[in-house]
Amino acid sequence: MKTIHLKNGQTVFLREAIKGDALELVTYLQKVSAESDFLTFGPGEFSTSVSEEEEILEESHIAKNRFMLLALVENTVIGCLHFTGGSRKRIQHTGEFGVSALREYWNQGIGTAMVQELIQWAKDLNVIRKIKLRVRSDNSRAIRVYEKLGFVQEGLITREFLIQGVFYDCFYMGLCID
Repeated sequence: MKTIHLKNGQTVFLREAIKGDALELVTYLQKVSAESDFLTFGPGEFSTSVSEEEEILEESHIAKNRFMLLALVENTVIGCLHFTGGSRKRIQHTGEFGVSALREYWNQGIGTAMVQELIQWAKDLNVIRKIKLRVRSDNSRAIRVYEKLGFVQEGLITREFLIQGVFYDCFYMGLCID
């Protein structure tokens, strides 16, 4: 477990998710889906049940190239990072992640801290050689954070998101670990 201190003075604990976090995590994901248009799912679209989430969390502990990190304030999930590596031998060294935080914790350094933990985990693991992500091209704050951490833009995916009848492009970004 790692402790970070936010810009607002609060203490946040970062730790890997466990099976017992499933209910809290599902509740968090349902809440965060209604707070941001930058996620790949919107309000009411997160349909994973608690038992399905328990299975996902168990699989993450078994697989060498999966990682789920939680940010907690007083045992309440306020942020999450989920990394999934490739399922076949030729692509198991690479994977993609998504990161989110509750709106009231935006601009406090939580996302940066979680991505830094992912990068350190990948370096320590010595299995993951590349971390990838997709980010909406108009999400300039997130892009700046990723670039600050060493990610580079590798391509543009047009019309990746369709939100309330409007298409949004996204950048494909990557970070080599070696």
